[in-house]
Amino acid sequence: MTRSPDYLYDLLPAVYRMRDEPLGSPLRDLLRVVGEQVNVLEQDIARLYDNWFIETCDDWAVPYIGDLVGYLPVAEAGRVLVPRRDVANAIGFRRRKGTLALLEVLAAEVAGWPARAVEFFPLLGWSQHLDHQHPDRGQYASLRSTERLDRLGSPFDDLAHRVDVRRPDSHRTRGRYDIPSAGVYLWRLGSYPVTSSPAACIEREGRNCYTFSVLGHDTQLFSLPVPQADPAQIAGEASLPVRIRRRAFERRISERPPVSVASPAYYGGGKSLSIEVTDWPRRGRRGVIAAEDVIPADLTDWHGYPAPPGKVLVDPVLGRLVFAQRQAPKRVAVSYRYGFSADLGGGEYRRPVSQPAGARLYRVRQRDTGPEEFRTIRQAHARWHRDKQGAPHPLAAVIEVADSGVYEERFVFDLDPGESLQLRAAPLTRPVLRLLDYRVDQPDPFSVSGGPASRFVLEGFLVTGRGIQVSGPQDGSGGGPAADGADGAAAEPGGLCDVTIRHCTLVPGWDLDCDCTPGRPDEPSLTLDYSRATVVIEHSILGSVVVRADERAGDPAELRVSDCILDATSPGGLALSSGDGRVAFVSLTMARCTVIGQALAHAIRLAENTIFTSPVLVARRQTGCVRYCYVPDGSRTPRRYHCQPDAAVQDAADRAGPAGQAAVARAKDRARDRVRPAFDSLRYGSPEYGRLAQACAEEITRGADDESELGAFHDLYQPERLASLRVRLDQFTPAGLDAGIFFAS
Repeated sequence: MTRSPDYLYDLLPAVYRMRDEPLGSPLRDLLRVVGEQVNVLEQDIARLYDNWFIETCDDWAVPYIGDLVGYLPVAEAGRVLVPRRDVANAIGFRRRKGTLALLEVLAAEVAGWPARAVEFFPLLGWSQHLDHQHPDRGQYASLRSTERLDRLGSPFDDLAHRVDVRRPDSHRTRGRYDIPSAGVYLWRLGSYPVTSSPAACIEREGRNCYTFSVLGHDTQLFSLPVPQADPAQIAGEASLPVRIRRRAFERRISERPPVSVASPAYYGGGKSLSIEVTDWPRRGRRGVIAAEDVIPADLTDWHGYPAPPGKVLVDPVLGRLVFAQRQAPKRVAVSYRYGFSADLGGGEYRRPVSQPAGARLYRVRQRDTGPEEFRTIRQAHARWHRDKQGAPHPLAAVIEVADSGVYEERFVFDLDPGESLQLRAAPLTRPVLRLLDYRVDQPDPFSVSGGPASRFVLEGFLVTGRGIQVSGPQDGSGGGPAADGADGAAAEPGGLCDVTIRHCTLVPGWDLDCDCTPGRPDEPSLTLDYSRATVVIEHSILGSVVVRADERAGDPAELRVSDCILDATSPGGLALSSGDGRVAFVSLTMARCTVIGQALAHAIRLAENTIFTSPVLVARRQTGCVRYCYVPDGSRTPRRYHCQPDAAVQDAADRAGPAGQAAVARAKDRARDRVRPAFDSLRYGSPEYGRLAQACAEEITRGADDESELGAFHDLYQPERLASLRVRLDQFTPAGLDAGIFFAS
């Protein structure tokens, strides 16, 4: 409330105001000053009431309210800055303390992981009193109950178990089934969507055989979590991002004879998966297949179960589809969900969008194309060339693909000096660029070149079939072979200024077999062919990088990689090289990456929080720094700071001290073996790809400069989230129970 500056003066009797006016109003001026201080005091008194509530209090009052409700920070940083949200949650948690469902809420609020809480004592196999029977508790296994047997050992297991006296929160070996035991199962894998993407026809198996993945490999399908109506209920399979089981996907409609169809809980429009076909089961029909026409099946053997006419067999575990032999559809589009650890590579997740000022936007869509939209990327590119004719200044263009279709075109972009081209996927889409072998006598990569000060950006795509080639100038103006004169002198540099690749997947090995084996493991995903452009790669997955350059042309080009997986498809491969086994003439900057294979670089300016699974060889060691990384033995790098296994080996040697040379050598070997990074999977295409295993040493899982994990998933901050959850579980676990944390995925 804002008052008049003279509100105190107006309260005086009129006689005093009349006498004050001939004197120049000194009394009015004095009361204005007093009124200002009164306003400050009244506002402060009004704030005292607001400071009683966490939603409206000032920042300084948040720690005091936290002390009143018994809030404890989960880290040292929290003792300096207490988050308002944590204190507000603590107030709500106090009201629900002692309930099992609160443990699931804690996991979601504190760690950001979906969870299911389980009390183990109802699952113990013991003789019940006849006067106090509990038919809903754990029962002995029945061989006829295939659904319950399928859940055995999972977080949804409801069969009876023997007593396990080990504690669920033990730091040695953990147990589950005991009277005072409870478990919190966490799902670390996210469920990512793919919408209306073409299914891959596996022609070697038959024209009626398809996979959900456009790359043609087997992929486990995941469910779309559905929020529960009652938050007090324990989470079930439908409300968690679980792997879809064959039994769960099945809905039995007849026992004799046994007939099953797809469960409406998972299949249908807006559900976990759906299949859209054209000209099936007869010509002219188009739309989503009904759940009654989808038969769950085990398609480990493609031809083990022939599909009946008008039906389609679906295996959610392998991600396979089989139609009737004589009823192969003309087109198959699928919507499904796959599992992965983070927003990395091409995917239908939210990405920050930026573009040059004044850039022209050209939208591309394969189906249901609207006005001012194009069906192919080449058409949009050609339109941009026509629009820029006669323009006074170089133009900037953005070609945006607005669907998750597959684009099979020749992608050749040659930019004029000063031009800027951004080829990006629209938000929440994941288009696929499938590079084919169009020409017999020449390779057909995704080719990018340009003149001085030109820029190119690729964002949000999955690129398969070939790699990307960034070419330097071919007219003798740059660092290519034609730039050398008769006397061997190099010409001035030219060509592209910079190339940026963000949130993309350049499939390692170009293609995948059904078991995720790379089709061309020795082929690079990115080739810098005598280009001096600065290449920036962010939040991407790609195969090996090859740099061809003339070292006499000038300084090495810049290669900056952050939050990426650089995969040579095997630890013995070359993740970064010149293509012929020599050092790549490039200055490398790498942060928060996982490198699978050897890295051979001219220089490393900075490498931090990165895992190198194979030796690193650097030609110029006098400059640069490698800090908080895992660098294997046999590497040749610039100076290192707090790297593994160096720190672990030195610590082991210091502890072994006077034990003798042989004992010290054995201690060093044990330290090297202990801190070697272990991964759940190093095959692109698996849900656990690139993720550190639970058995990995703490020097790796908490080895970054901020005590998070090393590698591409550093920014998930999983160690900090897990530690915070453990602290909160100790505070809110029901009395008499010991809660343990188990990873369900």
